[in-house]
This record gives sequence, structure tokens and C-alpha cells, in this order.
Amino acid sequence: MKTLPDGMQAHLDSGATTLCWCWKLIRRDGAVYGFTDHDADVVFDGVTYSADSGFTATELQSSLGLSVDNVDVDGALSADFITEEDISAGLYDGAGVEVWRVNWMDLDQRVLMRAGNLGEITRGDTYFSAEVRGLAAELQQKQGRVYQAGCDAVLGDERCGVDISDPAFSASVTVSGYSGGQVLQISGAEDFGAGWFNRGTLTFTSGANNGLSYQLQSHVVTSGLVTIGIWSPFLKAVAIGDTLDLVAGCDKRFATCVKKFANGVNFRGCPHMPGNDYVTTYPSPDDDDLSGAIRYDQY
Repeated sequence: MKTLPDGMQAHLDSGATTLCWCWKLIRRDGAVYGFTDHDADVVFDGVTYSADSGFTATELQSSLGLSVDNVDVDGALSADFITEEDISAGLYDGAGVEVWRVNWMDLDQRVLMRAGNLGEITRGDTYFSAEVRGLAAELQQKQGRVYQAGCDAVLGDERCGVDISDPAFSASVTVSGYSGGQVLQISGAEDFGAGWFNRGTLTFTSGANNGLSYQLQSHVVTSGLVTIGIWSPFLKAVAIGDTLDLVAGCDKRFATCVKKFANGVNFRGCPHMPGNDYVTTYPSPDDDDLSGAIRYDQY
């Protein structure tokens, strides 16, 4: 149940309202943006809700119980606000959202209608559409750990404990060759064997991609030339001389944790769990050692 501020109920009862919608986005990097469907900017709580963003929204849906409430927000891709590059870089994935109903004639008369996070984002050549999910959506996400052979920690996090700033696992390199596509020739990583950075990350520290990170697919050394490849195209142009930081990759296997990172004590998987083949096995009377097998004649 919503509690309306003083005067807002009387304004609604008047039959002639001056209401608008305002949306606030809080990105993962801390950037805050405000948008409104009013024809002029709206400012409150230190946030300017821009009127020239082209934002529209569908009808709010609310329901009893723990079913997910949502609303879709559509807008235009704009160089001043939301860009395709930022969406592709994942800056809006899981961004916090606040949806306000505001009396633009009296900004003290406003009520928070919905708080949640951005869900699925789709985009075209000039527009995007984003699903705003209510807080109940969090209750439908899997929580806790999964019983699996592979490690479920992220390389370098608190549970893993590996120092990824160690020169053995990271390198600062320079782009020495690029002819388009998803493969770069680099200099500065000649001391690392081929495949060392497979499944790792690269983060640009200069150039048009400065600050953007990409997942590494390949790390190849051929006749002294070092090349690295990523899974998806670069979001912005790459130039020879751009600098970037590389972090070694981990395939989540126990053998890799021990041999590559000497970190077996912190391995966060269950490497000795029985596999699918073990489930389908059965004892055989021809086995030499039946001490560990099930004896059916006991029952």
C-alpha cells in the first residue's frame, strides 16, 4: 500500500492532474541518470530527469504473492544518454531502477511506484527496450553453491585468494598489429607460453576502448609473434599503440588450480565427485575385489 505525501490525494481527486513519470537508473559503475516523459526537465533529490531522452513506458503490472512484477521501458539510443556501446559493455546489466509518479507542478508531491533492476535489454539500430523487474525477481534466482566438479569462485576474488596483480598472472602490453576483426597482435607478453591467457580478460588502459574489458578466447604464440583473440567484436575502434592489461585465465579445473596457480587449498569445487558413468555402474561377480561392492545376496 502506497502512502501519498500531503496534498497528492487531493490533487488526484481534483480530476485535473499534472502528473508525469520519472525513471532513475543507477548503473553498476555508479553513474546515475534520470529520464521523464514530461515535456520539460524535472529535478528532485539532486537528480535531473531529462525530458529529451525519448523515454516511454508500458503499463505497470502488480500482483499478489511472489510473482514477478514488471514494466517495459522504451527509448532512443542517444550519444548524450544511453549508447549502444554502453549497453554492449554490460554497464546497464542489473542496473538499479526507481520509477516515480510526480506532480511536476509541486515536486514535493511524488511517490515511489516501483524499485527494482533492469532485466532483459533488446536493441535495434536506433532504439532500445528494457524490462524493469520488481524486487520479487531476486527471490526467483538461485542462491547458494552448486555441487559440481568445477570451481565456482571467480579468479582473484576473496574466496579464490589468487593475487591476479602478480606478474606471473598479469601483463601490461601494447597493440603492435591489428587488421580488424577480433584478433590483436601484442608486444610485452613474450615471456608467457601459448594459452596462458586463454579464458582470461583484457582491459584497455588507453585509446577509444579505454576502461572496457573483454573476455579472452585465445592466446597464440607463433614464431615469436603473440596474438590474442576475444569472443565478440570490439565495441570501439582499436589502434596500434593502444595499451591494455591482461589477466591469466582459469578453466575452473582442480589440476589447473594446482599446477598453474598453486592454489589447490582454496579450490571451490568438488573434483572427486562421481560422474555420470559411476551412476550407471553395477557390481559384477567377476570382479576380483568385491569388498566395496553391494552384495545382493545379503538381502
